[in-house]
Amino acid sequence: MINLYTYETVIGYITLYEEYGLLTKLCFGKFEPFSSQERYNETLTLKQTYCELNEYFNKKRTSFNIKFNLKGTSFQKSVWNELLKIPYGQTKSYSDIAKNIKNPLAYRAVGLANNKNPIPIIIPCHRIIGKHGNLTGYRDGLLLKAFLLNLEK
Repeated sequence: MINLYTYETVIGYITLYEEYGLLTKLCFGKFEPFSSQERYNETLTLKQTYCELNEYFNKKRTSFNIKFNLKGTSFQKSVWNELLKIPYGQTKSYSDIAKNIKNPLAYRAVGLANNKNPIPIIIPCHRIIGKHGNLTGYRDGLLLKAFLLNLEK
């Protein structure tokens, strides 16, 4: 069974998803269950995630303790795990991540994996910028990306 719950935050509504006590997804906006496998239910994992996110938004947290389960290809998981190594307040380029995962020519594929990140903010895909320091695509909009990067300064 997949549990989901929507919370209001300083960046608007977010909906968190959890399965077997592990966070599986964070979506921006309000969502309702859409299958018989999902139910609207605030669990301890979802409450803890929301509390940690609020601490992050209030500059009282720089890393997360939430346990999660990433669903994706092995390449995507390698990118997402590399994103977790980027310290709070710092950025890396798509090329940096490609080099770090020992696939230096895969910077475009890194961008695609970044776009498929199921748990943004907690897996800090907003910390990826262009090679020359410019803000580049963010699935949830460049305004949100800029907000998150400025929050961490």
